Amino acid sequence: MSSAGNKLRTRFFAAIAGTGLVALCCFSPALVLLLAAIGLSSITPYLDFVLLPGLVILIIVALRTYHQWQKT
Repeated sequence: MSSAGNKLRTRFFAAIAGTGLVALCCFSPALVLLLAAIGLSSITPYLDFVLLPGLVILIIVALRTYHQWQKT
């Protein structure tokens, strides 16, 4: 595998890990409980404005990187 292929592979797995983390925070109360524990529960109504676009962007990045990785 070439050096470019290794970079794309690493980027793909990083995007998958990020997608999983954002999905975990988006669809479970984990982030809400963490914010409540540290006293920042007042920002929980605004989490969807950050997490959902972040999830969409990371899915697009993962798909695009996977496509580029398969081409090499």
